[in-house]
Amino acid sequence: MIKGIIFDFDGLIFDTETHHYNVLNDIFIEHGSTLPLTKWQEQIGTQTDFSPYVYLEKQLKLKLDHNALQDTFEEKLHAKLSTEKARAGVENYLQSANELGLKIGLASSSNYDWVSTHLKNLNLFDYFHCIKTSDDVETVKPDPSLYLEAAKCLQLDVQECLVFEDSANGSLAAKSAGMSCVIVPNEVTEAMDFCEVDYRISSMSEISLEDVIEIVERANSK
Repeated sequence: MIKGIIFDFDGLIFDTETHHYNVLNDIFIEHGSTLPLTKWQEQIGTQTDFSPYVYLEKQLKLKLDHNALQDTFEEKLHAKLSTEKARAGVENYLQSANELGLKIGLASSSNYDWVSTHLKNLNLFDYFHCIKTSDDVETVKPDPSLYLEAAKCLQLDVQECLVFEDSANGSLAAKSAGMSCVIVPNEVTEAMDFCEVDYRISSMSEISLEDVIEIVERANSK
């Protein structure tokens, strides 16, 4: 029986990922190149040592000012995110979870400052009983540690948790933790190769949380 839901953050609650990619790709285009979406997808939902500016340098075969590029990136990304709202249906799911008496957690490969700042700006911070980020574990997704820590914090068994994810790395982490997982891909993750998950929707606005839980619990009881 599902007693708690655990959300990813980037790309699921707040679609930072699509803006992140588009802003980086715009910078690449300005320099006469492009950032392949498949290359960027490898970085989504985890932390790697990939540097888009080193990658751009290799493509152009010339040296670039990384600090200047990063300043440009941060300025453009901030402008994009400052007007962005939570993805459709997110707050309805959080409200429904409260009404159903479910515990609500969050597990993100980003750091706490990033996650908490945006949640507060979106007026969603107070919905969460527990928030686990890269600050709390040695290894982020696809390692299951973040989800295991979130379950422990919520005082739930892994079988009692339903995870909502948008990325391949995130869904793999959830399933590796022994949890049910529903994927809600965004524009830059919808073509990813996901592991076997319990259900897939394109938006939380298309189906109620109650119906999703019923579908997952029915499938798991077979």
